[in-house]
Amino acid sequence: MPKPKSVMPAQGAGGVIKPGLTLRPGSLASRIVKHRVIYLLLLPGLLFFLLFKIAPMWGLLLAFKDYNPFLGFAESEWAGFKHFAELFSSSNFYIMLRNTFAINMIALIFHFPLPILLALMLNEIRHESFKRLNQSIVYLPHFLSWVVVASMTFFLLSTDVGIVNKLIAESGRDTVSFLSNPNYFWGLLTAQSMWKEAGWGTIIFLAAMAGVDPQRYEAAVVDGAGRFRQIWHITLPAIRPTIIILLILRLGSMADTGFEQILLMMNPLVRSVAEVFDTYSYTHGILQGKISVGVTVGMFKGLVGLVLIVAADKIVKRLGYEGIY
Repeated sequence: MPKPKSVMPAQGAGGVIKPGLTLRPGSLASRIVKHRVIYLLLLPGLLFFLLFKIAPMWGLLLAFKDYNPFLGFAESEWAGFKHFAELFSSSNFYIMLRNTFAINMIALIFHFPLPILLALMLNEIRHESFKRLNQSIVYLPHFLSWVVVASMTFFLLSTDVGIVNKLIAESGRDTVSFLSNPNYFWGLLTAQSMWKEAGWGTIIFLAAMAGVDPQRYEAAVVDGAGRFRQIWHITLPAIRPTIIILLILRLGSMADTGFEQILLMMNPLVRSVAEVFDTYSYTHGILQGKISVGVTVGMFKGLVGLVLIVAADKIVKRLGYEGIY
């Protein structure tokens, strides 16, 4: 006959055994008691997500109500899918959809690979002091607010005081309306994001490269491999899982754009290519007081992101790689 499973007494704070209580080995309660210090370290992060990520989700119900702040949530009338129908039937919906995905696709093509290339370059620097100096330099733009970045762009590219246009005028050519020409707007946003965030994005890739066994590089040198072949056959395969995970997460935010950046760079002349879901939610939900409309837009963006993440994860797994879940 099988032996009965042993039980262990539960311990209280300070390791004091509480009489009369037993815990089954391998159960969640026994693991919590055994590793209580680790779970205590986990508690602040868990509370953060509970309070600021999960608890506010009840507010999504506002998308199905005609919310009136004077009546409150309970007294406001239910509207069903009225706000979703208004969003999808809006004359600006397809313009916002086009602009949002176009901006994100350009960023995905040009911005996403840049931190990888920059991390590979930084990883090849052998002088540690010089390497840390370069890392600090490329990290600095991340700590500038979008207000500062937009102001710098204005002083560089505006037709009145822009340094670039002054140089163009001194060369005898006509000035270029960089900030008011719709043809330049998407490229300008991408260039700003690349300059500001590319250095910060190298942190994860450099951490992944630090985990590569140095003996693999030594063996490659013995076999006659140069630096480029070492990068191609050792470094890139080592960081491939990190690249795939970040790519999936990036695809999940395809319906999301940099609200502050676009709001600061937008003007009436480029509104046709600058109007996105974030600015629509701001103008209708905040400025016009239609809170339910703003929540509806946010819920739509979240659903689009969820579908894209699930689809991208399934595609990655079919290709033979590990996904995010």
